[in-house]
Amino acid sequence: MIPSSLLIFDFDGVIVDGLNEYWWSARKASIKLLGGTSNNADLPYSVPQTFRELRPWVHHGWEMVLIASEMLRPESLLRLKGAKAFACNYHTNCQEALKAWELTSTQLQTALEDVRHAAIEKDAEHWLALHQPFPGLVKRLNQLPHEGLDWAVLTTKKSDFAIELLKCFHLKPNLVLGHDSGSKPEILLQLNANQTIRGFIEDRRATLETVLETPELKSIPCYLASWGYLKPNDKKALPPGIHLLEPETLASPLANWP
Repeated sequence: MIPSSLLIFDFDGVIVDGLNEYWWSARKASIKLLGGTSNNADLPYSVPQTFRELRPWVHHGWEMVLIASEMLRPESLLRLKGAKAFACNYHTNCQEALKAWELTSTQLQTALEDVRHAAIEKDAEHWLALHQPFPGLVKRLNQLPHEGLDWAVLTTKKSDFAIELLKCFHLKPNLVLGHDSGSKPEILLQLNANQTIRGFIEDRRATLETVLETPELKSIPCYLASWGYLKPNDKKALPPGIHLLEPETLASPLANWP
């Protein structure tokens, strides 16, 4: 049964810090896709700084596989000029990189999800251990039902991966909706037609701005998670309708939120 009102949380960058898993899976997917076409030994096991710096720009999982692959291509902009240069015109640079590799985003996404499925089947404990909830999130989310609040997870991850992690953290949202259910604005439109959305907590400013630009979604209170994977200027000059959510505010009753 779908609740009459919901507080909706993004997953990666809001509930879970999965940076170690993002790199681990992206690295494996890249190696699997490229095979012997590149020197895979150049991809370190630990998370490289270049990958850390670009994570705030990533919207879909396939982009992480592409970034790992671009770290191998000798003539790539990423390798020649670094993360800051690649982040400028990020979307265009991703499209150019896809052309250079003669790959599609679907191929990259499938490779990433295949790696994750295999990891869960072979060594779920190790894969789960690569993720950590952000401080205070598990406690706060488990308090919501006691305050009469239902909550949902809206993620660009495939929903079954998010569900595995939520179980690991002993979290029980009322709904879990992944990219297999549609884009975030599409899902919000469907949910908003049938119930009141009490708030949408997200760490990607562009997603919140898209929500505000959608007439049917303007009534949704939008919150930018200050602890998430933010770009350097994301907190500056937030437009009306988007509030910066600090951990202290999150921990307080919803009535106290801006």
